[in-house]
Amino acid sequence: MKQQLGHPEVVNALIDAMDLNDDKAIPFREYMAICLYSEPYGYYRNENPKIGKQGDFYTSSFIGSVMGEMIAAFITKQAASASSEQGVLHLVEWGGGSGRMALHIMEEIKNTSPALYDRVRYTLIESSAYHRELQRTALQDHAANITFAQAEEWLAQEPREQLYVLANELLDAFPVHRIRYKNSDFQESYVHWRHEEQEFQEFWRPIRSERLLDFLAQSKVQWLDGQIGEINLEAETWIAGIASRMESGSVLVIDYGDVEAELYAPHRYQGTFMCYRQHQAHDNPWIHQGEQDMTAHIDFSFIEKVALQSGFADVTLQTQREFLVEQGILQKLQDHFDPNPFSEVSKRNRAIRQLLLSDHMSELFKVFIATKKR
Repeated sequence: MKQQLGHPEVVNALIDAMDLNDDKAIPFREYMAICLYSEPYGYYRNENPKIGKQGDFYTSSFIGSVMGEMIAAFITKQAASASSEQGVLHLVEWGGGSGRMALHIMEEIKNTSPALYDRVRYTLIESSAYHRELQRTALQDHAANITFAQAEEWLAQEPREQLYVLANELLDAFPVHRIRYKNSDFQESYVHWRHEEQEFQEFWRPIRSERLLDFLAQSKVQWLDGQIGEINLEAETWIAGIASRMESGSVLVIDYGDVEAELYAPHRYQGTFMCYRQHQAHDNPWIHQGEQDMTAHIDFSFIEKVALQSGFADVTLQTQREFLVEQGILQKLQDHFDPNPFSEVSKRNRAIRQLLLSDHMSELFKVFIATKKR
């Protein structure tokens, strides 16, 4: 069956990248990066809806305002326990999409801790111009507290105290290396364009990257012959960059994933890579280029190791359910029967139950917290 190719400009960008190489091929990681981030038609660069009924998936920020309220509760507690209760409190959200999460956090801090709200400077790091405009619109009531920055610009600034960085479903969108263990050796996925068939095809070759080989050398996984997995080296760079900017504070990563032993277990023989389009999940990256999300689960064992090596003193990994309960979500449930399913009380209670119970997502999603103290 002929492949259903995606946006012509993204397909052409992929072919052009392959034509630059003598073997007319690129690593899967580069293929994924172009599909997601090429300007202006890559998946995360185009203006098509991504989240909600008209999009391809839902996020926790789309399910009411409760997740934002719980993150605000966490930040408020952290700020209260800090040695200094003066000066600016820096909140930084990386890849904030439409700005819904930022709005919910700022509204909650303003309502529950006005004095803290006056100290907050909320920076949004968003590479998409389209999403920056959505954020400006969503946060116009908090404009005095909001700033925008590019990643390189922000990372180059001096380290700060009282810095809290939020990444909600960010790291899973980083391009990954796709690897395979075959005949007692590791291979990496490459992609080339078959002109006659008008389709992309995957093939495997020995790993060349020293970083990948170092990662695998330190891994304790017992790979099965033919087993496929994904390695997210950009997450290492990201965590290390955050650590270099932080003198005191925390980084909060919310994403789906697991520890190494689970992520590369035999029942994950085909890896965790998935695509999402119009709320349908599948594992075929060779179609709908630029028109579908591509993602892989996060290796939180790797994230924890990098965080400790980068200078974070305390790290915690818990399920989303555990985090929400710890921050007081059960107190948000209202013990009130309302026959109207569309009332605010009914909608809020449904949102809370959905975050805690639906489709085991609250167990699949993890919350990773790494903290620095002076």
